[in-house]
Amino acid sequence: MKSAKDNVRMTAKTISLAWRTRPRLVVLAVLIAAALAAVPVAVAWSTKLILDSIVASHSTAAVLGLSLFLAALGLLSKGLEQGSRYCQSELDRSIALAAQSRLYTAVNRLPGLARFENPAFLDRLRLAQTMGGRTPSQILTGALSIGAAVVGILGFTGSLLALNPVLAAVLLIGAIPALLAELSVSRCRVATYLKLGPVERRELFYSQLMADPQAAKEIRLFGIGAFLHGRMIDDRETANAANRKLDVRELRVQSALGVLAALIAGGGLVWTILRASQGTLMVGDISMFVAAVGGVQNQLAGLVGQVARTHQQLLLFRSYLEVENAESDLVIAASPRPVPPLTHGIKLEDVWFRYNDEHPWVLRGATLEIRADACTGLVGLNGAGKSTIVKLLCRMYDPTRGRITWDGIDLRDFDPAELRCRIGATFQDFMQYDLSARENIGIGALELLADDSAVEAAARNAGIHKAIESLPKGYDTLLTRIFVDSGRNGDESIGVFLSGGQWQRIALARALLRGDRDFLILDEPSSGLDAEAEHEVHTRISDLRLGRTSLLISHRLGAIRHADTLAVLDDGVFAETGGHDELIRAGGIYARLFRLQASGYRDETNVSAAGV
Repeated sequence: MKSAKDNVRMTAKTISLAWRTRPRLVVLAVLIAAALAAVPVAVAWSTKLILDSIVASHSTAAVLGLSLFLAALGLLSKGLEQGSRYCQSELDRSIALAAQSRLYTAVNRLPGLARFENPAFLDRLRLAQTMGGRTPSQILTGALSIGAAVVGILGFTGSLLALNPVLAAVLLIGAIPALLAELSVSRCRVATYLKLGPVERRELFYSQLMADPQAAKEIRLFGIGAFLHGRMIDDRETANAANRKLDVRELRVQSALGVLAALIAGGGLVWTILRASQGTLMVGDISMFVAAVGGVQNQLAGLVGQVARTHQQLLLFRSYLEVENAESDLVIAASPRPVPPLTHGIKLEDVWFRYNDEHPWVLRGATLEIRADACTGLVGLNGAGKSTIVKLLCRMYDPTRGRITWDGIDLRDFDPAELRCRIGATFQDFMQYDLSARENIGIGALELLADDSAVEAAARNAGIHKAIESLPKGYDTLLTRIFVDSGRNGDESIGVFLSGGQWQRIALARALLRGDRDFLILDEPSSGLDAEAEHEVHTRISDLRLGRTSLLISHRLGAIRHADTLAVLDDGVFAETGGHDELIRAGGIYARLFRLQASGYRDETNVSAAGV
């Protein structure tokens, strides 16, 4: 019962979506579907009357009139079919656009990262992306087809009742096992879709990886193309085997149902011919019977098949609705407090965090003060949790225990979007967008995207302005090898692909475009740069962050040694805090790491001095 209610509710949602999108077209589609269903019944009755008139030697005028009416029905049917095809195409396009827009609006509404780092949610999202645009329109089409089939069945059943009520009942009862069998197959098919979600996502990953320009170098260097190809084929064969099993089951079901339908129709036809030979039925009745039985069976088969297909689409639509209705992965305050300008600082107070209950703790009571108008340098080995700290500060996640405050106010009391408007950041795993150079920088602050001077100033501060100006179209050059760069005059050219260091400067410019923000986070802003470029970037950053609250993360301790405060993250806590000289004198983790790095430079200096 619950499943039936869910199906009705989801069908209503689909019809509501279609109605809000194109209400007049929906009405027209309903009228056309009803008319198309009624035409075959009218044709069957017209044919019966024509045959009876010929046998009874009625006037030529009467036969001609009925014949013209039959011809008009044929013309009407063709016109309705074309109209139905047009309406369906228009509805498909409109509903798919609306459904896609709603899906990605819902995805963008999720404020945190927990959903996007959850494989189960990603499987649902992939299914919603693949099926979501088509499923709502297919459900509407199914509903219209089911309604039309019911109209046709009622019309033909009424005709059969006049000839043989028992046979009419047998035909209808015979459709029940067909319906149950089809629903069972559709449930199995959807269960298989869900089961194959991870398999098909892996297959897509391997196929995209083999065609990825960025991965092409390593694939060819390590000779792993055949390895990736083999894994892709294995996943496709796994999916094919599961679908083949379903197809075999459906073949058996359909064969059994076909035999049942043939036996019912054949028995009824024999009965009708015997009655006609005895003079109790007219020739037109035989024609009517054949048309009615064929019509009922065709409509019943169509109804059963359409119910099963619509049921399948409804089950798939559930994934779409689960994504669309996914609850926020962050607890949003009912009445968020406005985010004040940062004047005192940010504090992590006994912060514990892990990504889920099955994962180990990343932070185990981390406590730190990030003073306002000062630079804090964050130090730690790989996997220590530095990037997790960045995610928590940007409120992509909330602490599992403890809290983070902004001028004494818990970050949970703020709206995440408003908080992020006061933060500028460059992430270690920054994005390389297949957009123009201007757009790659401008998306850091969309309100400044059209401000050429602001974009160029950010590029200058990141040391990438001259490189961009030297590109074929300057700031309007497309930074991609995936899309063709189309010019205003219709000329097309291949986009430009930057080096890793240049991309890092683009990402830095993106963050610096938000230079007026209260809090600047720079996570490994120079990891892809050479020594000279790194020195230049950090000199620029040092000038830009004067008087601003900033968090600087780098594995190269020489690049952050001049931070006002250094914090060493180790085993989930801030094990050491202080200035560079203070931590060196303490002889702890920072001193050990700094001396380890410095020894490498001293060795190189000694080798150079020896003339080697």
